[in-house]
Amino acid sequence: MRISDAMAAMAPGKARQNVHNRLTTQWGESFDPEHVLNEYPRPQLRRRDWICLNGTWQYAISKSGKRPKHTEGDIVVPFSPESRLSGVNRKLKPGEYLWYQRSVELTELPEGKRLLLHFQAVDQSCTIWWNGHLVGRNENGYLPFSIEITGFVKPGKNILRVRVRDDTDENRRSRGKQSLRPGGMFYTAQSGIWQTVWMEWVPDNYLKNLKITPLFDDKKVRLETTLVRPTELQICLNWERESYIHFVRTRDFAPDSNSFTVELSLPGLRPWTPEQPFLYPLYIQAGDDFVESYFAMRKFSVGMDEKRHPRLFLNNEPYFFNGVLDQGYWPESLYTPPSDEAMRADIQNMKALGFNTIRKHLKIEPLRWYYYCDRYGMAVWQDMVNGGGKYRPFLTCYLPTALPVVTEHIRDDMAWTHSLLGRPNADDRRQWEKECQRTVETLYNCPCIALWTLFNEGWGQFDALRLERQVREMDPTRLIDHASGWFDQGGGDIKSVHNYFRPLKVKNDRRPFVLSEYGGYTYSVPGHVYSDVPYGYRSYSTKEEFTEAWKALQKKISELREKGLSGAIYTQLSDIEEETNGLYTWDRKVCKFP
Repeated sequence: MRISDAMAAMAPGKARQNVHNRLTTQWGESFDPEHVLNEYPRPQLRRRDWICLNGTWQYAISKSGKRPKHTEGDIVVPFSPESRLSGVNRKLKPGEYLWYQRSVELTELPEGKRLLLHFQAVDQSCTIWWNGHLVGRNENGYLPFSIEITGFVKPGKNILRVRVRDDTDENRRSRGKQSLRPGGMFYTAQSGIWQTVWMEWVPDNYLKNLKITPLFDDKKVRLETTLVRPTELQICLNWERESYIHFVRTRDFAPDSNSFTVELSLPGLRPWTPEQPFLYPLYIQAGDDFVESYFAMRKFSVGMDEKRHPRLFLNNEPYFFNGVLDQGYWPESLYTPPSDEAMRADIQNMKALGFNTIRKHLKIEPLRWYYYCDRYGMAVWQDMVNGGGKYRPFLTCYLPTALPVVTEHIRDDMAWTHSLLGRPNADDRRQWEKECQRTVETLYNCPCIALWTLFNEGWGQFDALRLERQVREMDPTRLIDHASGWFDQGGGDIKSVHNYFRPLKVKNDRRPFVLSEYGGYTYSVPGHVYSDVPYGYRSYSTKEEFTEAWKALQKKISELREKGLSGAIYTQLSDIEEETNGLYTWDRKVCKFP
C-alpha cells in the first residue's frame, strides 16, 4: 500500500478551495431553453400523442409549506435550481420549499380519453396541484411516477403547481453522493424537478404496464401485459425481413384478471452482446391503444471456465466485464444530462476506450440513457441509491482500507450494526426496500442491465442476504452484488472488492472475483479543473506520467484475468468537482489519453 496516497485521499481535515472555476460542456454552451430534452422520455413504452412540459416555468422558494403570493422568476425545467442551466443557480436549504408553476394550454379534451401526467424524477418529496386541486404526492427523488388528471382538466388555460422539499443529507432518504457540504467524493446537492415532465392522452382502456423477460435458453420471450380491463391484443414482432403477429382475444384473459402473459418463440434467435447489440422491435395494439417497444435476447449467469475458475457468463459463454464507474454529474446541470447528445457521447466515448460495461453509481438515469446503452451495446451494473443516517468514516472508509478483512466478519442484520451503518430506523429500512423494488420494476425491461448492486461500502447497508433473496425472486434474470467493496455477508453472485491502494490480486472464492472499483488515478488538466485542491487516490502531474501509469495498470488487469479476475470497474468516467480521477475532464472536453 502507498500510505502517502491513502492518507492524502482520506484526510478528514483537508482544506478546500472556496472559489471554484466555472466549467461548461459543449452541449451546455449550445443550450437552447426553448428546446430542452424534448425526446419521448420512455423508449420502451412509446405513444405518439404526448406533450412535453419541459422549458420555462416560474418558481419561488418559501420558508413554510404555504404557497407564496408571488413567483420570484423563471426556472428552466428539468434542471434543478442549484444548476446554471436552470437559470436560478440557488441552493434549496433544509426546511425550505421550492414552488413551481406553469400554465398548460389544452385546445380540446378528446372524448373517451384519459390524460396522464408523468414526472420522471423529482428530488425529493413533492406535492402536485392541477387547477388548484391536489392530485398527487411522491416521496422518492429518483424514480418516475404518474398521475391521472382527466377529471381536473378544462379547455383552455390550466395551471400546474408543484411543491418540493429536499433536505438532502439532513434526513435519511435516498440521496446518492449529494451533500450540503460537498468535498472530495461527495458533490453539490441538487433538488426539485430534474428529469422530464410530460403528459399523454390514452384511450379509456389502455396498456398500463408491459413486462418483458427474455428466455434465452428456450429461444422465447415472455410478455406480461396489464390493461385497465381485458381487450383484444395484437402483438407484432419485427426483425430484418421477418415479422410475426400474435393475436389475443378478450376471452383468453383469466377470469377477473386484467393481465395476460404469453411466451413467443424466436426462431433463428439473435443474441444481444456489447459487441453486437441486436434489438427486436415490438408493437402492441390493445384496443384503441398502440405502443411501440423493443427487447433483446441475452442471458447473464455464473459458471466455471475450462481452468475451473468461477466466471461471469454472457449468453452461456465466459465474458469479461471491463467497466468504468459513472456517477452521472455535469458541471452546468448537475444530475441532469444537458442533452440527449451528451448522454450518447459519454457511452460512445467509453466504448471507444475499450470498455463494455458501465457501473451506474448510486444514481438512476433518465430512461433514455439506458436505451442508448441497449442500442450502442454497453452492459450496465446498476446501483441502488444509498441513503440512511450519517455515515461513520472510520467504519466505512478508514478501517476497510487499512484492514479490509475485518469488515467480512461484521454482520449487517443485527440492531447494533443497523445503527453503525446508518439504518437504525425500521421505517427507513422499509422505505428503502420499497424503493429497491420500484427500481427493479422501473428498469426491468432494459436489456443492458446485467447486475444489481444493493449496497456500496456499507453506506446504509442492512440485511443484505435477505434483500438479495428478495431481489432475486423479483428478477432471476440478472446477477446481484449484495455488498460492493466491503461488509461482504458471503452472498450474491460475485466476490466484490474495492482496491485503490493495495497491490491488485485475485482472491480465491466460490464466487467470481471482481474488482468493483479500482484505479482512481488523478491527473488535473490545466484549464479544465473545477478546484485548485484536487482529490483522488494517486496523483500524476503530466499526461505522459498518467498514460504510462494507466498502461501499467491495464497490463496488470490483463494478467489477473488469466488468474480468475472476472470483471473490473475503473474509477471513473469523468472528473467531478474536486475529484480529478476521470478519464475525461468534467467538462468532457479533454480525454486524458494521447
